[in-house]
Amino acid sequence: MNRYSNIRTYKTEEGRTYRGVTRYPTIPEQESDIYVVTTYGDRLDLLADQYYKDWSLYWMIAAANPSLPFNSLYPTLGVQIRIPAYPEDVMNSFNSISNG
Repeated sequence: MNRYSNIRTYKTEEGRTYRGVTRYPTIPEQESDIYVVTTYGDRLDLLADQYYKDWSLYWMIAAANPSLPFNSLYPTLGVQIRIPAYPEDVMNSFNSISNG
């Protein structure tokens, strides 16, 4: 599930390639979401690997928890974070925003 596969790419007159703006969906809470309290050594990529078997889905956990430190894999120690239960639904929502 590569999150950049549907992001539009652009080319400058000089031949440089860059990607457009990445927009992330709002992830609604579900009864089946998992809640964990962070401990020493937790990282979003490790949590994604533990719960989704795919470390690259760390961004879903970050998007579901906007109070986490921006642009960091390390959540604040001792806070409760939400892990969305259905990563496929989040990816579908992400793709619909990206293709829109």
